Amino acid sequence: MPVSYIVTPEVLSKFKEPFGLLIEGSFSQTTNQLKEILAQEKPSTIITVGDTVSRNLHNHHVRPQLSITDNQSMRKKLQPKIFPDKKIVQIKNPQGFITQEAISVIQEALKSENQVQIVVDGEEDLLTLIVVLYAPENALVIYGQPKTGIVVVKVTPEKRAEAQKIWNAMEPVKK
Repeated sequence: MPVSYIVTPEVLSKFKEPFGLLIEGSFSQTTNQLKEILAQEKPSTIITVGDTVSRNLHNHHVRPQLSITDNQSMRKKLQPKIFPDKKIVQIKNPQGFITQEAISVIQEALKSENQVQIVVDGEEDLLTLIVVLYAPENALVIYGQPKTGIVVVKVTPEKRAEAQKIWNAMEPVKK
């Protein structure tokens, strides 16, 4: 019987705050800062979670190894976007949950030699947690902070421990 994990009110409150470095402004304003960070950090892997940030980075010629999208932005449907040269994997992950399927697919995508786009039927926001847990050290995970800017998370042992603590607070649910 597969296990999913449901977000608790305590965990949900943690997702309101940026999980990494917040770069404020419109994406065009934050792009230069982000490109400076990418040049300085030379990350082992770049991962995006969210439609707007994934689309904007691709439009600015930054090609993440993994992009996770759900064809929504701030709960509004978007025209589906498939990024060139990416292997497409479709999964189900309901709002407020992290499914075992999502965890397994993210783990496989992070091991892949190919660039991958995971298209989620449901919601992708919470999957940032799984990406931080399983991405290689020094990877950069980039996601949008609604109406504020973008957040850049450098995967370190400390960030993994923080993600693990949040993960441990989620409630397992058998389906």
